[in-house]
Amino acid sequence: MNGHTSSVSSVAFSTDGMRIVSGSRDKSVRVWDTSTGKELNVLNGHTKWVSSVALSIDGTRIVSGSRDKSVRVWDTSTGKELNVLNGHTKWISSVALSTDGTRIVSGSRDKSVRVWDASTGKELNVLNGHTLSVNSVTFSTDGKRIVSGSFDKSVRVWDASTGKELNVLNGHTLSVNSVTFSTDGTRIVSGSWDQSVRVWDASTGKELNVLNGHTELVSSVAFSTDGMCVASGSEDELVRVWHMESRYIREQVYDHTYGQSHTGWLLSADAQAHLMFVPLDAWLPDPSNILTIPPSAASSVDFTNATIGPRWHDCYFP
Repeated sequence: MNGHTSSVSSVAFSTDGMRIVSGSRDKSVRVWDTSTGKELNVLNGHTKWVSSVALSIDGTRIVSGSRDKSVRVWDTSTGKELNVLNGHTKWISSVALSTDGTRIVSGSRDKSVRVWDASTGKELNVLNGHTLSVNSVTFSTDGKRIVSGSFDKSVRVWDASTGKELNVLNGHTLSVNSVTFSTDGTRIVSGSWDQSVRVWDASTGKELNVLNGHTELVSSVAFSTDGMCVASGSEDELVRVWHMESRYIREQVYDHTYGQSHTGWLLSADAQAHLMFVPLDAWLPDPSNILTIPPSAASSVDFTNATIGPRWHDCYFP
């Protein structure tokens, strides 16, 4: 699909898959027919490059955020500008719509997260807490919570109605570039400049998984609809897919001098059994390569027809 005259910074699909929306450094937002690739509309209004775009679930409205410090709402069919939301004092890095389409959330270099009425453009809440620029924001599917990731290395969870900060998720050692909720709202995934992808319990803020493998910063993360997989994109030019069916967790200890650290032991998912020891400077095994065998005389492992890959554990017969 050709039409933009400078690099494309953000894209989004309509829920029905019929249209694609793109935002570009050429200051425009464009709407495309997915099947034909035909350009349906060019939405002009921003005075600096467009950094983020989002589509309402019903496909009737587009939201865009720009380096011109504004959030704009557009009619998808006509391309008409419906609202200009002003309030941020520095450029917008991320925008998202609630599932019901009634609210917009935006994150900015001004360190704030703002919530807006999608119909009137009225500012409903300013969420302050981050100490550096906000890079990524989104709503939970039920619209009750917002998650944000920031250059201050933290992931924060907010009450979408009151603006109250519910949790601060610390663990990343460099800027958090991308965050999102699982569809069921139970988990959050984040990607960072520290090259890691982390999965968190959305209610408690507990770190559930640290997914290492990328060799450059992680720029984007997403859950599959069923929540069983996480996809991550990185400046190492790779997209990685991680399976969330956890077969182990890393045993941790707390030291007053060094803080939280790993012992090297991998525990069963319920933390009740020690599975194996991995030196701290070694790569962790893929979870799909660990099989927990219950203490039963009837259990056996037959490696006669064992295969290499994530299905090798099919040779286990309880």
